[in-house]
Amino acid sequence: MPFRECTITLQDVAYQLGLPVDGHYVSGCLTDFQIYIQGDRPAWVWFQELLGVIPPPSQVQKFAVNCTWFQETFGECPKGADEETVRRFARAYIMILLGTQLFVDKSGNRIHIRWLPYVARLEEMGTYSWGSAALAWLYRCMCRVLNRHVVKLAGPLQLLQSWIFWRFPRFRPAGYDTCSWPLASRWSGYSPSGSEKGPRVQMWRLRIDMLQDRDFIWMPYSLPEVLQVVHPEVLEPRHTTFWRFVMSLIYFAVIEWHQIDRVLPQFGGVQPRPHLALNIDFLMSKDGRGGDRWFPYALQSWHLHWVACADHVLRFDVVADPEPSHEFLEWWSQHGKRFLSLEMYLGDPRAVPIPVEASQRGAGRVSDMDRVDDVPDRRRVERRARVGTRRS
Repeated sequence: MPFRECTITLQDVAYQLGLPVDGHYVSGCLTDFQIYIQGDRPAWVWFQELLGVIPPPSQVQKFAVNCTWFQETFGECPKGADEETVRRFARAYIMILLGTQLFVDKSGNRIHIRWLPYVARLEEMGTYSWGSAALAWLYRCMCRVLNRHVVKLAGPLQLLQSWIFWRFPRFRPAGYDTCSWPLASRWSGYSPSGSEKGPRVQMWRLRIDMLQDRDFIWMPYSLPEVLQVVHPEVLEPRHTTFWRFVMSLIYFAVIEWHQIDRVLPQFGGVQPRPHLALNIDFLMSKDGRGGDRWFPYALQSWHLHWVACADHVLRFDVVADPEPSHEFLEWWSQHGKRFLSLEMYLGDPRAVPIPVEASQRGAGRVSDMDRVDDVPDRRRVERRARVGTRRS
């Protein structure tokens, strides 16, 4: 069904994790801070100044520190500690939170020192768009896991899990009826059983194929149970305006795209026939490795796009029936992938007719916007063209 044309947006990050989505982008450099940041202190010198201790070489792997060392060293702030000691423990706790929750990698047991410039100024931590950075990292991790050679999924998976449970009621575990803030905390005690055997991939594909329109909630945040617990600050215009921006999402060298024009029903609008998705394949290969760089300069155009995001707000009408339009359903019927399962598992892969009420929603209208240029990855084509030449 067309609910597969849905995605996690900045609105979801704000509600699910309670993170700010407006503010400065989370970027900079990974290691050589003294080159780009005022102060001219090497990274490990800065580490000792901010945290009051330096990890032993056995606990360091390049520019990442084992999480166990952080937990053993800063597990509990001593009673009666002075203000500077409290600040050091606060910095360590924030680095643990960032490295093991929001921006966890597939190792899951190391914390990178890229966070030193941020924890150095604790008073400014709230001025950054941590929500957009977490969403960019989740997008990138979900793209990488599609590679058949990748077997683990990293990123803020609590956001992904909670988003699924809120949007797909049939997939929710039983016994979690109390709604709390942030919304993802509702499932904090949920631990999926690892004892299930058999072809789970085929099972879940079939369950998705059997879903109907009524099994997906386009606007779960308008429910009374949410309105009772939502933090008032989340609904301030300076936050909610960001939800409608079609803009770049930045997390150091990771650049992704917040393309809400393809998921308007999640915001109360009628989904028109979508435009072609932005091709940013070339940016998928950028992870910051291979020499340190100042990413606001190396990827300048995308950082400037974030600064000017107010010029890229999407304007559309909010309607009482926010679902795909008739023309979108026609487009989806022609180009969409109707079923995930193989025919042998479906048994009866019958066509899904377009509902009559879809024609009553109108065509859906979105204001025209300036489109940024595609950046496809053509390196493989260029390498093939050089075969048999002196350059090869």
